[in-house]
Amino acid sequence: MKFKLILLSLTTCLLITTNRSLAQQKLSLEEAVQIALENNYDIKLSSNAVEIAKNDISRGLSTLYPVITGNFSTNNTVSNTSQTLSSGQLQERDGAKNSNTTYGPVLNWKVFDGFEMFARYDQLKEFHKLDESNLKLTIQTTVADVLTNYYALVLQQQQIDASRTALEISRIRFKNSQSRYQIGKAAKLEVLAASVDLNADTTNLLRQVDVYRNTKIRLNELLARELNTDFTVADTIIIQTDLKLADVQTAANEQNPQLQGALISQRIAELNLKQVKGNRYPEINLISGYNFSKSTSELGFAQQSRGRGLNYGLSASINIFSGFIQKKNERNADLEIDNTRLNYEKLSQDISSQIATLYRTYQTNIELVRLEQQNLGVAQQNLEITLEKFKLGSVAPLEFREAQRNYIDANTRFTNAQFVAKLAEINLKQIAGALPLK
Repeated sequence: MKFKLILLSLTTCLLITTNRSLAQQKLSLEEAVQIALENNYDIKLSSNAVEIAKNDISRGLSTLYPVITGNFSTNNTVSNTSQTLSSGQLQERDGAKNSNTTYGPVLNWKVFDGFEMFARYDQLKEFHKLDESNLKLTIQTTVADVLTNYYALVLQQQQIDASRTALEISRIRFKNSQSRYQIGKAAKLEVLAASVDLNADTTNLLRQVDVYRNTKIRLNELLARELNTDFTVADTIIIQTDLKLADVQTAANEQNPQLQGALISQRIAELNLKQVKGNRYPEINLISGYNFSKSTSELGFAQQSRGRGLNYGLSASINIFSGFIQKKNERNADLEIDNTRLNYEKLSQDISSQIATLYRTYQTNIELVRLEQQNLGVAQQNLEITLEKFKLGSVAPLEFREAQRNYIDANTRFTNAQFVAKLAEINLKQIAGALPLK
């Protein structure tokens, strides 16, 4: 009685789930990608970093122009003063007040610094390019995650359908065993074995449904929307079977965001060396201003004075000796360039290795998809025949269970081969920088 109640509850849950699925909005792969491109937090953060780098370029350009400031200073004193003039006359004053006020605009223009300002400006433009490359990497990574989780849902949905079929067959077997037992054609052991298998298939289905729901939450997280948003996905995995290894490798060399970023980093290091070498040259500044001044004194020859006028000049400085720091900085900058070159070569080799491995996995699983599809057809046909014979009582329960397991295993292998092949395809396109962005 207890088992029947459990089975009834499970059937009710499955019916409710089915009815909900019919009412759920279907989420296409294209819609999922578009939502991620608009909402994903990592993409938004990377986009803001690009804008910050773009603003920094304007800041770097401003260093090429003069700087004008408005200065103001005032100084006041109160003192007890005693003065002896050249004539011998003594002047004394307690609490004498003196004030001095100066104000006016000042211009400072660095006209030469060993070309550092130009190298710094070019470097900021390269940093902008690097952030754009990082944004491309973030977009490609996010889209790959969306595709992976979307097709994982398709895989899990197919496996849930297969598990439901197996559960329905186990339910038929259980009812058949009960009927045979009641009329004395089967032993109690057969009923118990059917009950155990039905419970096992029920547990397997519930676990798969749980994994399916968790994957939905993960996909909603990538789409940056309400985590409990319900939806359905496509029911098939379509694999592109015409990818060429040479084409993927060529595209990766030209479009891979990590390789592009490594090249930009090398250029940044070269510009850094140019800045360091700029310290060997003199720094020249033009200085100019227009000052207004006013001073008062309660003791002295001039009790009040005013002045205004233009001042201008030139300043220059050069590093003559810095304790060999300049030489050390140049050597370190050279080594940094060498490191960026080595990093590019290492990254290029690593990407080539990933492509070779993924392409082999891709080809192998395409062949497995064809093979396992045939196996699934045979296993399904075998199960149908065995089920009919079981209903007639001409097949032993263990033989029937073996046919049922063969069907489940064949379905699992087929769907897994599809998913692994699709996953390899996604990863190959991600490395090539060629994932669809719409």
